[in-house]
Amino acid sequence: MKIGFDAKRIVHNNTGLGSYARTLVNDLSEAVTDDTQLRLYAPDQGNERLRRQVVARPNIVYCYPQHATFKWLWRSHGIVADLVADDVDVYHGLSGELPVGISKAGVRSVVTIHDLIFLRHPEYYNSFDRAIYTWKFRRTIAEADRIIAISECTKRDIMFYGNVSPDRISLIYQSCSTFFKLRESEDKLQDVNARYMLPPRYIVCVGTIEERKNVLLAVKALHRLPEELSLVIVGRSKPYCSKVREYIEQNRLNKRVLILNDVSNEDLPAIYQMAEASVYPSRYEGFGIPIIEAIQSGLPVVACTGSCLEEAGGNDSLYVDPDDVYGMADAIASVLKGAPGREQRVERAQQYVRRFENNNVAEQMLQVYLNEMK
Repeated sequence: MKIGFDAKRIVHNNTGLGSYARTLVNDLSEAVTDDTQLRLYAPDQGNERLRRQVVARPNIVYCYPQHATFKWLWRSHGIVADLVADDVDVYHGLSGELPVGISKAGVRSVVTIHDLIFLRHPEYYNSFDRAIYTWKFRRTIAEADRIIAISECTKRDIMFYGNVSPDRISLIYQSCSTFFKLRESEDKLQDVNARYMLPPRYIVCVGTIEERKNVLLAVKALHRLPEELSLVIVGRSKPYCSKVREYIEQNRLNKRVLILNDVSNEDLPAIYQMAEASVYPSRYEGFGIPIIEAIQSGLPVVACTGSCLEEAGGNDSLYVDPDDVYGMADAIASVLKGAPGREQRVERAQQYVRRFENNNVAEQMLQVYLNEMK
């Protein structure tokens, strides 16, 4: 059996869709039989460091265009001829897209749709991007033989916005690496603490600093929390970050908020492990990987209602309205060190997220491929 994958994000995206794709391919390469080949179709070699995160095994083959003038055109159209020539049995679009004409060419296809935020919250996108994303979504669901939703929330959105029958959708949660479960050495903790000049006592928020992620809610909650407690924000800055910085300046919170834009994957576990809690105030997500990373790191989590975050964090994480500053502050206060039941809450949450950590996800996905080949 030959399974093809859209590997652009594997070789280009450090987090998010790239992490999802690399983790899934690594898990599948262990789960499949020796006669199964995983073919990773990418427009170019991309980032070598990211490629190395895919474990080199005999059943994994990278495939690049031979004569493509425009890489984007090959990925959206020309790749179909390569899939046919390579006798690919089923092709998996890992980031919500499929090439044009794949169904007409007779290649069975599966697509993972992570979220439909551009339809649920169009205010976060400009009109051109909304139009492009909407066109791609409608074309893709028309082409796909099977649709994968990574959360119950996303499945509902696909059914509602795409008028898709639930019979065409499989709910398969995102697989997560166990990287964050590994405890860092004391030397590593001290090194990270010194290089990033971390405060003595802090809560951490990880994610792109953009309006939808709503980190300003956590900043505002500091007013109602102990003065010695700081907030460390880790993520890539978007224009919204200027709004956050302005609020910090105006409210004299400079000494209590640290924004880190360039944190490596190697240092992030240490930053989690030295925190007291994790806060994830996003208004809407397709899944919420940082919640699982924080729980694996031994932290209690406070997140927001309104999307799928309860699915990611389970019943032992806390959830508040994304506009409720007082509720956010009270929830954070209730999970800080010394709070009653904190350790038990973390332990139960860690048991809950184990469902995302094993090869069960790969086995479910492999069954989808086999079913599409029948």
